[in-house]
Amino acid sequence: MISKYFKFGIGVIFLLGMLVTVTAQDQPYDFAIARLHYDGGGDWYSDPSSLPNLINFLQENTDIKVRPEEVRLKPQDPQLFLYPYFYMTGHGNVRFSESDVQRLRRYLTTGGFLHADDNYGMDESFRREMKKVFPNKEFVELPYDHPIYHIKYDFPNGLPKIHKHDGKPPKGFGIFHDGRLIVFYTIETDLGDGWEDTDVHNDPLAKHEAALQMGTNIILYALTH
Repeated sequence: MISKYFKFGIGVIFLLGMLVTVTAQDQPYDFAIARLHYDGGGDWYSDPSSLPNLINFLQENTDIKVRPEEVRLKPQDPQLFLYPYFYMTGHGNVRFSESDVQRLRRYLTTGGFLHADDNYGMDESFRREMKKVFPNKEFVELPYDHPIYHIKYDFPNGLPKIHKHDGKPPKGFGIFHDGRLIVFYTIETDLGDGWEDTDVHNDPLAKHEAALQMGTNIILYALTH
């Protein structure tokens, strides 16, 4: 059950114009997950079963009425500002044009939230492009007591480790604006792979569950902060 504070947050976002009712097949929805379609050649579309599974988990474990299909938008899409939360992932190169940079900067500093999840190979280009968006801001590692790790499901040691990658501990980095977390960057965890059908990567059910729980935390945090 979502707390009264979460419901209050949803109302505030709605009044600010950041959250709109999304209609699909004549059904009203409070929220839709938007995936960022970026240029540069990276596979922005990777992990096709990930977001459908996260959406199902949200529908079953929260009070949010989630649109059953993800929305895919480029930074220049006129509907960009209708979605309070964007997700991006991939293995390869990320590139933002100058107009993309300006648009993303405006989106993020006026209430939007971006969750970027490295699917192994995105790190260098993503950090380079985000430096264009925010030349005067740095990524900072979030402490384990940050609310994003505890808002619904408790992760006392931060992000769950889903896939080996380089064998390093998972890290969660943030970019802040006026004290608000606007970009959450997850690396050495691969939450998106963990959200996928378990037979895709042969993940244990416990890892699949942990990844979905962490994804839920990120979305709830984005919608209430």
